[in-house]
Amino acid sequence: MEPQLSHTVADSVATVVIEYPAKRNAMTAAMWRALPPLLDALAADPAVRVLVLTGAGGTFCAGADISTLQGSPQEAQEAAVAAEEALAAFPKPTLAAVRGHCVGGGAQLAAACDLRFAEDGALFGVTPAKLGIVYPASATRRLVSLVGPAAAKYLLFSGELIGTDRALRTGLVDEVLPEGELDQRVAEFTRTLASRSLLTQAAAKEFADGRADREAHWAKQARAGDDTAEGVAAFLERRQPRFTWATSV
Repeated sequence: MEPQLSHTVADSVATVVIEYPAKRNAMTAAMWRALPPLLDALAADPAVRVLVLTGAGGTFCAGADISTLQGSPQEAQEAAVAAEEALAAFPKPTLAAVRGHCVGGGAQLAAACDLRFAEDGALFGVTPAKLGIVYPASATRRLVSLVGPAAAKYLLFSGELIGTDRALRTGLVDEVLPEGELDQRVAEFTRTLASRSLLTQAAAKEFADGRADREAHWAKQARAGDDTAEGVAAFLERRQPRFTWATSV
């Protein structure tokens, strides 16, 4: 199979799959470059309310395809950072569904998602110290915000892999599922996310990520939209709300 990023959209959930089984779903330069335009298209699709990122088979992503670093390491890293930033900026909720190895660039992508669910037995590692690579400042800050300075330094300094117990304890993952239960839980949880107000989610995502200059924008969006009135009416009428606010990308 040629390395690729495939995707499907079903029941308001876009699923992006990293596919390169021959190298444990390592990201090639072409795959890094393909991710931002794919995310732009999915962000603009009104049928998409949630995005799931996962890997084909039993592995999430083993990192960057090391052979791509032989030519221009800086160029390869710039492409990875652009993909990571595009994923972090995706205006709708994102969730990484992790099996097997989630290492290097794979961990970078998972950390750029809003949430991370992992199957028990998954392994996580941030491995630039094994290659003498300076980890990008944006990725370092994002890792620190997830796990704190001490745990981030442990991962970055050592390059060692950690299991799901430690990943959960440090905040690197949000839920750990028994083997065979990850897909069901992700489907269940993304249905919940898709049923909620995207207005609330989009504003909360910006605020949680540190954006401090858009309070007036979101107040205006709330006044102009119908989600608040619909949510209150649905609560009083004991029915499921039908939220209609959508992002303008």
